[in-house]
Amino acid sequence: MSSKDGRRSGDAGRGRTPRDGAGDARRGGSGDARRGGPRSGDGARSGGAPRRGGSSAQGSSTGRDAAAGRGRPAPGRGTAAPRTGQAAGRPRRPVRGQPTEPQRDVHVEDGVRLQKVLASAGLGSRRACEDLIAQGRVEVDGVRVTELGVRVDPARAVVHVDGMRLQLDSSRVTLALNKPRGVVSTMHDPDGRPSIAELVADRPERLFHVGRLDADSEGLLLLTNDGELANHLAHPSHEVAKTYLVTVRGKVAGNIANKFLHGIELEDGVVRADAYRVVDQVADQTMIEVVLHSGRNRVVRRMFEEVGYPVTRLVRTRIGPIALGNLRPGTTRVLGRTELGTLMAGVGL
Repeated sequence: MSSKDGRRSGDAGRGRTPRDGAGDARRGGSGDARRGGPRSGDGARSGGAPRRGGSSAQGSSTGRDAAAGRGRPAPGRGTAAPRTGQAAGRPRRPVRGQPTEPQRDVHVEDGVRLQKVLASAGLGSRRACEDLIAQGRVEVDGVRVTELGVRVDPARAVVHVDGMRLQLDSSRVTLALNKPRGVVSTMHDPDGRPSIAELVADRPERLFHVGRLDADSEGLLLLTNDGELANHLAHPSHEVAKTYLVTVRGKVAGNIANKFLHGIELEDGVVRADAYRVVDQVADQTMIEVVLHSGRNRVVRRMFEEVGYPVTRLVRTRIGPIALGNLRPGTTRVLGRTELGTLMAGVGL
């Protein structure tokens, strides 16, 4: 064997592929990719499961479309959803700040124009009331109204201006009374004692009192024919602060204030004062202003008796925003619009 033949056999022994076989593979064997035949890798996969996203037929179709300029090729993955549109079946996100439901309509077709109602309630001229509406300061049944053509039913509508409730029913009235000492807080006393009914005998309305003062106490009482207001004022969840001017015997010790503010134990529970202030003090008596929410019977007198200072005079000077002022004993006055509106707003009306 020649050396040339030896080199060839050595090449074969070392596992080199003959040149002729390699040339045949390049020119057109089963793996010739240039002439359209399947590549060896693709051919191996063609007999198995297709790749994720589509079959081999879909992949080849995509390749033909890409070659023709009809789409972007995505080898082995199938076609992708276009990026410019929403995916099928996906809900659209709501726009932030967009109302979920339409605003409730408070317009009453056969009602009275809102600006006229406001003017009748004493808020000024119709032109001034139109400005209030346009500025968004008026609410009807909890809905802010800015249109001038809205009509409402004054007997049923709940109207607030700047958060203050308006009393639109002219038949309803609320009075402040300065109850004198010796008069019982009732509209009729079976024992024949003087009652507050005698102090309002000239009023045409059927009035009833809100809260009470004992016969020995004097000062501010409220009377009304508005049942809704009376119920809210009497409800425990809407206890309104009340201010009393109390005169007691002797010189009151300085630690009494702390006892009132931290709570005094009575037979029906602990009572705390909201405020305590010494107004005047002389050798034999002290005048103190006390503010508290509790509406228990004779609560102020019992608190002072518990700490050893019996009350000689008790005058209620304020109920919430309503002040007694210079109202003479035994007389009444009708609450003003601002007073009444503030009082109603304070009890959730």
